[in-house]
Amino acid sequence: MPMTTAVQVRRRAVSAVVSAGTALWALSGCAEGSGTAGANATTGPASAWEEPAAYRYTLESSEGERSLIGAFEVTVRGGKVVAAVGVDESGRRVVERDLGEVPTIAALLQQVEAARKEGADAVDVEYARDGRPTGISIDWEENAIDDEEAYTLSGYEALG
Repeated sequence: MPMTTAVQVRRRAVSAVVSAGTALWALSGCAEGSGTAGANATTGPASAWEEPAAYRYTLESSEGERSLIGAFEVTVRGGKVVAAVGVDESGRRVVERDLGEVPTIAALLQQVEAARKEGADAVDVEYARDGRPTGISIDWEENAIDDEEAYTLSGYEALG
């Protein structure tokens, strides 16, 4: 049996923490909006967050039938993803297939705005104190199956 490397242990730990956070978020009721059709809930400050020139974050993308499913460690410079490491098997497949599928935080916020403008049934966002999102849930059509999107953003670090 091969020895587990520190990187493998870290990836497993990150994946477990992100999965637990997503589960707690869903169980807390945040994933269901305010309970009314067409709800567009916002938890925390809705201030305009400005994307810094360079940053790193961990993204857990789940829900629905989409190609962007998995956990990723993402590095952004100049408004573009310059590096992404798949933390789990799904994430590794996405990165191998097309790095361009992994979004910046600004791109996720654009997705939120597009969902609101297009009349998604539920768009829920949780924010950190600095205004950046820490959780996003979109349900495009309440009674449709597999059209949901859920994102947990953690481990954010502005880079110099």
